[in-house]
Amino acid sequence: MTAVSLEQATVPADTGEVTLLIARRVEPGHEAAFELWARGILDSAAAFPGHLGYGLFRSSGGDAPWFLVHRFRDAEACRTWQDSPERAAWFADCRGHHHTEVARRQLTGMETWFAKPGSTRPAPPRWKMAISATLAIYPISVLGSLFLVPRLTMLPVLLSSAVVAGVFNVLMAYVAMPAVSRLLRGWLTP
Repeated sequence: MTAVSLEQATVPADTGEVTLLIARRVEPGHEAAFELWARGILDSAAAFPGHLGYGLFRSSGGDAPWFLVHRFRDAEACRTWQDSPERAAWFADCRGHHHTEVARRQLTGMETWFAKPGSTRPAPPRWKMAISATLAIYPISVLGSLFLVPRLTMLPVLLSSAVVAGVFNVLMAYVAMPAVSRLLRGWLTP
C-alpha cells in the first residue's frame, strides 16, 4: 500500500504552529504491537524542543486508520523531528508490526480550523478561508465594539487591547469558527 500525498491542494505553510496528522492502517491482530510502537515514537518526539503535544486516536474499526498527531511550535521544530536519527530509528524498528502509512497531512495556520476530524481531505483554498474568517470575526467585532470596548476605557491601552484580543481569540476558536466552518462546509469543500 502506498502513502497518499495530501500536500497537493493544501494551504502554503506560514511561520506559525504546525500540526502533523498521520494516518496508518494496522492489520487485524497487530493492534497491540502498533499501539506500543506508536506510543514510543510519540513519546520520543515529545522530548524534542518545540514539540507542543501529541495524540493517538484508535481506528473506528474495520479498515479505518489509526491517527497520530504531533503539534510543533513552528516548521523548523517539525523538520528537526522528521529529520532526526531518533525518528529514523523508530521506523527502522517497525518491520513486522504490520502497519502502513496511508496518509500524511501538515496543517498550519488557519487551515486547522477547517480540517474535519478524521478526514484527510485538503484544506479549502486560502481565499475561502479568509472569507469564512471574516464572516466569523465580523459579529464578534461588532458586539465587542458595542459591549466590551466601552467598559475597558479606564484601562491602559495595552491592557485593554490584551483583554479584547483574548476575548476575540477565545470566541473565534471555540464559537465563531466552528459554527462558520460547519455552516459553510458544502461551499468550503464541495
